[in-house]
Amino acid sequence: MQDTPQVQAYRASLLHFHADPAQTEEAAAYHADGLLLVADGKVVAAGDFAALAPTLAPGTVVHNYQGKLITPGFIDTHVHYPQTDMIASPAPGLLPWLDTYTFPTERRFADPVHARTVAEAFLDELLRNGTTTAMVYCTVHPESVDAFFAAAAARNLRMVAGKVLMDRHSPDFLRDTAEQGARESEALIQRWHKQGRALYAITPRFAPTSTPEQLALAGELARAYPDTFLQTHVSENQDECAWVRQLYPQASSYLDVYDRVGMLRPRAMYGHCIWLSEDDRARMAASGAAAAVCPTSNLFLGSGLFDFARADASGMRLSLATDVGGGTSFSMLQTMNEAYKVARLGGSYLPALRMFYLATLGAARAMQLEGTIGSFAAGAEADFIVLDPRATPLLARRTAHSASLEELLFALALLGDDRCVAATYVAGRPA
Repeated sequence: MQDTPQVQAYRASLLHFHADPAQTEEAAAYHADGLLLVADGKVVAAGDFAALAPTLAPGTVVHNYQGKLITPGFIDTHVHYPQTDMIASPAPGLLPWLDTYTFPTERRFADPVHARTVAEAFLDELLRNGTTTAMVYCTVHPESVDAFFAAAAARNLRMVAGKVLMDRHSPDFLRDTAEQGARESEALIQRWHKQGRALYAITPRFAPTSTPEQLALAGELARAYPDTFLQTHVSENQDECAWVRQLYPQASSYLDVYDRVGMLRPRAMYGHCIWLSEDDRARMAASGAAAAVCPTSNLFLGSGLFDFARADASGMRLSLATDVGGGTSFSMLQTMNEAYKVARLGGSYLPALRMFYLATLGAARAMQLEGTIGSFAAGAEADFIVLDPRATPLLARRTAHSASLEELLFALALLGDDRCVAATYVAGRPA
């Protein structure tokens, strides 16, 4: 006889997605009294308790979370771990904020002990807020990448991260060269990509801090390692966009700067995407690249309002992101709160179902990781969270008379925060 993995069972209301609620009414799978079955770190099944309970082997322990909601773990597609200690730093805009706070803070990450300490605090904060996967910017120092992936491996987390590339318009102490950046990035790819649950992202900070030579080498790396990720910023702030026009006058747009060197491709995640043209959005959609929408950061820095209606009309792939430390919360629930308001100010409406989709399966699709994370499809990695609709007195009062799933989720998104996360599970184990 062969040993079979022991099944763990979790009873609660269950919610996950198999499509975008903006495209079909049958996008969500919801079980008011559900059962999630997990074995060997993977999802075995998810469905109604009445249907699945009789399939359990005698003696199987059922972990009872009745009255709570289990969803896939949240996925944050744009966040800076070195900025953990400078969150909520005052500045009149993006560029002075970088000079005053970001660059001096990132200087310390040449020290691997400091980098590991911050990485551990950052990952603990993610887990406390129910985020089980993130696309993470490190610093220009390879030590910052090693420290981050080592801390993530110790927690068995599915994380995507990379060394920042930056060879101009930045302090000397944070500057590499085009050749050095490419060489160090390739060494880090070979050391970390697909080791355990680690995935590597080629990471130019943004076009102003990279020479054309550095961006060209980043594009070469992306072609040489097509299953790696790529992440950068685009069209976040109008001053930044004007700067890019001066630096790259031959490009037809900010996005075109990246497209010219082969950086517009699947598994490429572009932070912000506020000031894109219709042509830019069409190119994003055709390329398979995706946008990380960062509402708390955009409001905090006064960068602008993401246009959900035009993005959806173009067919762009979307996800939600905190963008800490420009963003002001690690909570994806708080990020949904601000995304809803940004959409309303732009004349759009984001249902709660759509926001939960964008933070789970929508993000996994944007990252080309559907089937691996972001849902309860059989065989997916069992990263999931338990949300408590009664986590605060006000939330308990509101959800006590929710008349629909949409009302329940809307209350969680608009009134919830880290206190709503009753438990976080990573590969089937409590984290």
